[in-house]
Amino acid sequence: MFEKFSQKIFESSQKPEFYKDIFPYDELPKVTFNNIQLPMDMPEDIWITDTTFRDGQQSISPFSVDQMVKLYSYLHELDNNSGIIRQTEFFLYTEKDREAAYKCLSLGYEFPEITSWIRANKEDFKLVKNMGIKETGILMSCSDYHIFKKLNMTREEAAQKYISIVEEALANDITPRCHLEDITRADFFGFVVPFVKKLMELAKEANKKIKIRACDTLGLGVPYSGAALPRSVQAIIHGLKNYAGVPSDWLEWHGHNDFYGVVTNSSTAWLYGCASVNSTLFGIGERTGNCPLEAMIIEYGQLKGNTKNMRLNLITEIAEYFQSEFDYSIPPKTPFIGSEFNLTKAGIHADGVLKDEEIYNIFDTEKILDRPIVVAVNEYSGLAGIAAWINTYYKLKDEYKIDKKDPRIKLIKEWIDEEYENGRNTIITNEELELLVEKYIPEVFITKKVRVS
Repeated sequence: MFEKFSQKIFESSQKPEFYKDIFPYDELPKVTFNNIQLPMDMPEDIWITDTTFRDGQQSISPFSVDQMVKLYSYLHELDNNSGIIRQTEFFLYTEKDREAAYKCLSLGYEFPEITSWIRANKEDFKLVKNMGIKETGILMSCSDYHIFKKLNMTREEAAQKYISIVEEALANDITPRCHLEDITRADFFGFVVPFVKKLMELAKEANKKIKIRACDTLGLGVPYSGAALPRSVQAIIHGLKNYAGVPSDWLEWHGHNDFYGVVTNSSTAWLYGCASVNSTLFGIGERTGNCPLEAMIIEYGQLKGNTKNMRLNLITEIAEYFQSEFDYSIPPKTPFIGSEFNLTKAGIHADGVLKDEEIYNIFDTEKILDRPIVVAVNEYSGLAGIAAWINTYYKLKDEYKIDKKDPRIKLIKEWIDEEYENGRNTIITNEELELLVEKYIPEVFITKKVRVS
């Protein structure tokens, strides 16, 4: 099919580049600027990939086979054959992982496509071949921190090792996805570009696809215009496309959240020419986690103007399953999935919600995520806050809404005021408010009771 690649790429005597002026280690990392302005170049077709079962699972208690099949099915239902969640990847090292991958493959879903992840050695590759999986990620550390300190190799030795496993994949009609680990500390023009150019030459020779995943392993990437390499997400994606010759649909970004930048960096990768961004459900992953899949769905919707036929309301159901099944705690204020993400406690905000929830809600969270806006009641809520709680909690619409001037609201407020005058320092619970509504506004309570039963 093609000749084995043997030409040297790097001098074996090359010294490592650790960028100690940018990464001094005993100080915070530095952001440097060259003020080069790069053009946005978002591909027409962009999508999301998932690594919940690989990178994500490393950070929490291992999933059972049934749990992995359930979560995979949820991803499929959430995607709803839109192709926005295009792929997911599995470990293959244990019998349990292989059984889970096999069961998910047997479901026959087009999306998300099941891929795998291996280290750059031929023994791992046998696992992929035996499973009949058509694409695999291959770990290819690209910073000198990893090449010289972890692998104890030269750049040339590392490159040849990586290329040999890529050749093995191509020879077996398996698409290799080259995971360029720690790219935000790598010598971009000294290692990344010449190495990736060789991979693109190999792809051309074999007339096959070789994907490139740019991995921001420590979350060091920055989205700023005019930022310099190695930390600039704009420059990395622009450079891989324009200097290394990687097509957009062969490019993928994988970020971590160590510096709170994972969502913005992923969106920046899209905007500057990367078709695919990698994520996990709820951002699970080692240290501060990966890019949250639900965040990128919302980003996709904002950038593209729609989410096709995705079932976004399932995000709420999956979050509930995750918390109950894995005893996993989602911080209350986490966007889109936290218990308080659309909850307001401020009285003046509650007054706005009472007039029109669009004033203080980010979008129709009830329609899109099956999460109606919530108003919490405390000593500062006032009449408006209590009325807003009733209307949102009981889902009262139009002429059925309770006005803050309703005299029965004042009776409820008097009870609440007395609680705080007696030293209370916690919010009024939904259960307490239900009892008050049952006492003072029984028709509302009965309506809900009938609807629930």
